[in-house]
Amino acid sequence: MSSSSFSRRTLLRSIAAGGAALAVPSVLTACSSSPSGGHDVSNAGKKLTPWPAHLPFQGPTPDLPGSANGVQAGFTSYPKDLVQAVAAKPGDGSTIKVLTITYGTPPKAAAQNTFWTAVNEALGVKIEYTVVPDSDYPNKMATLMAGDDLPDIINIGGGYVLPREAEFVQSKCADLSEFLSGDAVKQYPNLANIPTYAWQDMGRIGGRIFGVPVERSKPGNQLWVDKTLFDGAGMKEGWSADDFLAVTKAATKGRTYALGASQQGVFGLNVHVTAHGAPYEWKVEGGKFTDAYATPEFRAAIEYMAKLWAAGVYQPNASATSQVDLKTQFYNGTVGSMTDGFGALISNIQGIKGKFELDAALPYSAGSGKPAIQQARNIFGYTVLKKASNDRIKLMLRVLDHLASPFGSKEYELLHFGIEGTHFTRGADGSPKLNELGLLEGNTNLPFKYLCDAPQVLFIPGQPGAVKINHAWQVKAMPLMVRNPRFGLQSATLSRVGANIDQYLKDSVMSIVAGRKPVSEWDSVVKKMRNDGRDKMADELARDYAANI
Repeated sequence: MSSSSFSRRTLLRSIAAGGAALAVPSVLTACSSSPSGGHDVSNAGKKLTPWPAHLPFQGPTPDLPGSANGVQAGFTSYPKDLVQAVAAKPGDGSTIKVLTITYGTPPKAAAQNTFWTAVNEALGVKIEYTVVPDSDYPNKMATLMAGDDLPDIINIGGGYVLPREAEFVQSKCADLSEFLSGDAVKQYPNLANIPTYAWQDMGRIGGRIFGVPVERSKPGNQLWVDKTLFDGAGMKEGWSADDFLAVTKAATKGRTYALGASQQGVFGLNVHVTAHGAPYEWKVEGGKFTDAYATPEFRAAIEYMAKLWAAGVYQPNASATSQVDLKTQFYNGTVGSMTDGFGALISNIQGIKGKFELDAALPYSAGSGKPAIQQARNIFGYTVLKKASNDRIKLMLRVLDHLASPFGSKEYELLHFGIEGTHFTRGADGSPKLNELGLLEGNTNLPFKYLCDAPQVLFIPGQPGAVKINHAWQVKAMPLMVRNPRFGLQSATLSRVGANIDQYLKDSVMSIVAGRKPVSEWDSVVKKMRNDGRDKMADELARDYAANI
């Protein structure tokens, strides 16, 4: 198994090199979107494949209702009667090689991993799993995409902009349109349970469907805080930027810094720019795309972040910290907050182990801009399949269908909690409670949930109070959500140079925030990004946007 080679030393080496991880060359020259390459990823002018039919699973009744604007259905107790979501074992005994990102630690080898063994048995296949640490993922994917030796199933996730991603998918991965579009998806009822918005945010490539989305809730990266620490420092709803600075100063004491950050999170950039009222990457009005990076609100956010850095409230080594190590710092109290996706709620509660109460902060207000919260892409990523015979494609789709088994099913329980008596015990209300083996072997370190997953619900085993708190937070947060209108659209320029521009953006922001460059440099940064492709992206996205209306 490839992941077995990732020792702690290897991980640290990849972290040290990770500052330039996305500044990789456009290696997929054979998949160029230029006329010489022949790949047209745009949807403009194409006949668009219909989205898969949506057949919602009629599951258990939630204790706290969901809403049309994205509040998740909340369950304060575990369903008593679990259903069978898959009629038959999907596999044929063959081996399937898969690859995903991971935010956990390398899993035990398959032969010593009872969770892995149980999932293989349930699927009827032998899964050979490569898990790639977050800090090494862009480099690993660049190498993978440049070659021809592909795993059978690959999740493209983690929020990265990969060089020539769409061209790679179109050139080397299976077109799934005939298997999934319209009523064809009914052969895979759990995939049909994936809401249409997830397919739309994944998007088509050249008018065709090439992947299966991994659905996630609307809240994106949040500022997760040690509620006890921040409440004691004066955190409150409706706080201002001045209040936020005062609270983080008060919460920074002894060996604890109020603000943790990672290379990938860029000092919590998305939290601060949306709090300042900047659009989420792009703004679209009348079909025209406007670059968020050129707005005064975005510049003001960077200036404010530099002010936070100068105040000494960030952990000093934040620009060289991986997301995995940031989580460790948050769990052990080295930092009092971190930015992380809302989908990590349960794993973060498990990581804290009751040492403090976890909370997601509502945004502060700054100037005349309306404070907002980053709305996620509604997917963690999407999963593609290596080109193969129709029978092999159908086998792999059956495997993904099994992995997408919904909450309230026996299959979901195995995939998310493992084996009763081995990985978990049941609380008084029947909720699975993971033991140490369950935490070690489960889907944090062996993340089948990143290959495919059920639509998300809000359930935290044995913690009904936490469910109520986070459901109430969502009710307040949903009206503040701002979406990136780029999601689901194609731009050849974005696919070709987006990764390089994205890394240049991150490097520039980190240099300005850390005081290595003055804020006045931002204007030249924006000019370079526009000249390097952002202006062309705006035109291409506008055309694709019009094609998808």
